[in-house]
Amino acid sequence: MNDWPEAWSDDNRGGRYGRGSASAQPESPRVMRQVRRGGPAPSGQGAYGGVPQQPQYVDGRGSGGYDDYDSGYNTGQVYGGGGRGGGDGYGPQRPAPDWRRRIKWTAITLVTVLFVTTVATYFWADSKLNREVDLSKVIERPEKGEGTNYLIVGSDSREGLSDEDKKRLRTGSSEGKRTDSMMILHTGGNGPTLISLPRDSNVEIPTFKGSESGKIYQGTGRQVKLNAAYAEDGPELLVRTVEFNTGLHIDHYVEIGFAGFANIVDAAGGVEIDIPQDIKDTKSGADFKKGKQTLNGEEALAFVRTRYALAGSDLDRTKNQQKFLSALANQVATPGTVLNPFRLYPTMGAGLDSLIVDKEMGLFDLADMFWSMKGVSGGEGTSMNMPLAGSSGGNLLWDKDKVKQLVNQLNNDEKVTVTGD
Repeated sequence: MNDWPEAWSDDNRGGRYGRGSASAQPESPRVMRQVRRGGPAPSGQGAYGGVPQQPQYVDGRGSGGYDDYDSGYNTGQVYGGGGRGGGDGYGPQRPAPDWRRRIKWTAITLVTVLFVTTVATYFWADSKLNREVDLSKVIERPEKGEGTNYLIVGSDSREGLSDEDKKRLRTGSSEGKRTDSMMILHTGGNGPTLISLPRDSNVEIPTFKGSESGKIYQGTGRQVKLNAAYAEDGPELLVRTVEFNTGLHIDHYVEIGFAGFANIVDAAGGVEIDIPQDIKDTKSGADFKKGKQTLNGEEALAFVRTRYALAGSDLDRTKNQQKFLSALANQVATPGTVLNPFRLYPTMGAGLDSLIVDKEMGLFDLADMFWSMKGVSGGEGTSMNMPLAGSSGGNLLWDKDKVKQLVNQLNNDEKVTVTGD
């Protein structure tokens, strides 16, 4: 029986195939396994017609589901040469870091932290303001002009001072409180203007409404020193008296006592100031040499209170007060304070705890006041005393014409051209 495929026989195979031919020539390549290097054979047809099609090898790749195999012989690739994270398919793949995504989320996190911190700081600071002065009790007020007017008062209050503090700061032990200094700060479009009101200024006490009783006290034309108005009925009567004698509307009231002033200076790390002359005053405790120096809280208080050692007495003292307050505002606004939370928060805390303000005063108003005072020290504004025309019985008389011109310029937010002593 013939076991070979149809039309095949032993005779067809030839005398050399499978019979141990002794011929010296190699067998014909036609009987070897076909290696095809071209495209596939026509459909339904093997290499020799009826023989099943064998796997094809084209450019080192097999067919029949092995297209992804690459022996590497044609490319010079060495097995295992890809290393970790390479593209050879060996080992886990590590994606490249997405830096744009990381930067984005870092920025979002920083902005969120900054926003939360800012909001928390705002409410903390706002809660510490002592809003005790009610300007709605002030009657017959002049019309509001352009810009904003702050009445800044330094009182001689000893509240919060121990007996040791009073001795160290040389404040004495007087009960109650009186005004030790008074200034009007105007802010507007033509730069800030800081005007000192001498405590001995001669003024008239007008009709006013009692801050506690609510009773109306009729004016009698009584002439007193300006600081007597505060002593008689507190901040509300002082505002009423300033407005009546100047015609200038006061928008906000700010007051600070002895202890608070010294605490703010110490919290700020001291204040650098250039003292124009040697000063020695046993009453205030001032003992300074001429020149630039940094004052701590105790020294600063002695400096702003000194008047008996100055040729111009109270007028020279008001100039020193203006100079120091501007320097203090400049010190508080420096990057060394603003960007240092270990200095910023103690300074803010000391200041806010010490200030007494009107009920409508906000943190933005307070910031406007401090930045404007910083502008005065930086040469962006004007500082002056109220224009004077002389004195009578120890009281300083204002120059009415100059005062009227000054107030008109402030109400219209014009550049101040009036000069004072």
